[in-house]
Amino acid sequence: MKQEIRERTKWFMDARFGMFIHWGLYAIPACGEWVMSEKEMSAEEYRTYFEQFDPYDYDPKKWVSLAKEAGMKYIVLTAKHHDGFCLFDSKLTEYKSTNTKAGKDLVREFTDACREAGLKVGLYYSVIDWHHPDFPKYGDRQHPMRNKEEYKGEKIDFDRYLAYMHGQVKELVTGYGKLDLLWFDFSYDDMAGEKWKATELVEMVRSYQPDVIIDNRLEGAGDNHGSITTEHPLPYSGDFASPEQIIPPKGVCDDKGEPIPWELCATMNNHWGYCNFDHEYKTSKMLIRKLVECVSKGGNMILNVGPDARGNIPEESVKILKEIGIWMAKNNESIYGCGISELPKPEWGRYTQKGDTIYAHVYEEPLGALPLYGIRPERLKNVIYLADGSEMNRGEAWNTVLYPDVAFVSFGENPVFTYPLPDEKDTVLKIQMKE
Repeated sequence: MKQEIRERTKWFMDARFGMFIHWGLYAIPACGEWVMSEKEMSAEEYRTYFEQFDPYDYDPKKWVSLAKEAGMKYIVLTAKHHDGFCLFDSKLTEYKSTNTKAGKDLVREFTDACREAGLKVGLYYSVIDWHHPDFPKYGDRQHPMRNKEEYKGEKIDFDRYLAYMHGQVKELVTGYGKLDLLWFDFSYDDMAGEKWKATELVEMVRSYQPDVIIDNRLEGAGDNHGSITTEHPLPYSGDFASPEQIIPPKGVCDDKGEPIPWELCATMNNHWGYCNFDHEYKTSKMLIRKLVECVSKGGNMILNVGPDARGNIPEESVKILKEIGIWMAKNNESIYGCGISELPKPEWGRYTQKGDTIYAHVYEEPLGALPLYGIRPERLKNVIYLADGSEMNRGEAWNTVLYPDVAFVSFGENPVFTYPLPDEKDTVLKIQMKE
């Protein structure tokens, strides 16, 4: 890993947990952020949502407060998604929130709210634009007009689009204070890398925001890490990989097998943008365990919410995030600043580690005492139940003598008996070893 990437991403790899917010005009049709492409809507047809957009409940302080309560350390908001609509006051287009009934720069209020609460600020920007007249249409795999014959021979000036896109990114990196994270999305087919004039774009960004963390999607996507994992990454390869809706089996490593920074981006239900019929929400128990899995493999998790057309985060999402927050309030020590453990994955859960301290994340109720796989009894200094700080009882007993190489702890007074786990979502034990 390059030294400058290591330094830039230190806060990011300590934070481990963030919030993604997908929000825009697509909250009105309420069937996901790809509705314009999926229904092959023209810019004129889609404009009806621009005329209707009136998020009168928008209060980014509520969003930020919820993220903080959930234990998240950073937030990334979609400043512009693929539909081309801007939540910020771009001087390069009239297609922006200030020209809707909202009448204000929504990104500015968001960045101010994040900083006021002490959270790191991130902005998402799509290099794809289905609204701009100079973006390729007919035959493009994603564009809403991909199948419309009338666009088959259309003459466009893609350089003019690139100037527009670079100009908007410059507005974001010069007009909204210090940005901690810039999340570009996304490359596909031949629309990748220097097609976006990516080297020039990154150099411009770094000239104004030298410390900002950039993802890998100027050349990659959810199905392609790009050159970030190679021995000679390209100038626009990014600072971290961004697997989508899947946790890599062994984390993300470079070609030499060395771990690199990465972040799982995941939805709480099955859509990024607000979808009023999608109630397939993941449980807080599952999401806590997936966060732990990411950390145990050296990665982060950024968990998405899709606010509705009025600007409210769905009640299901709020409930789940609050439940995660209850767990995080007691157990965040096993997440923040933690990473891959020197011990192999145990059968009953996972280990995370910070320095010499190991955290056992116990998911499965043991029959009798819990074996701390990989730890010899004589090396065990103490074991604390992290949620309340109480010392765990040792579990070595007459029925463990055949296993002298493994330390045991008990969740009750008698190590031979079976006791329920204190927290069925994830019971965390803090383990300290002797020198």
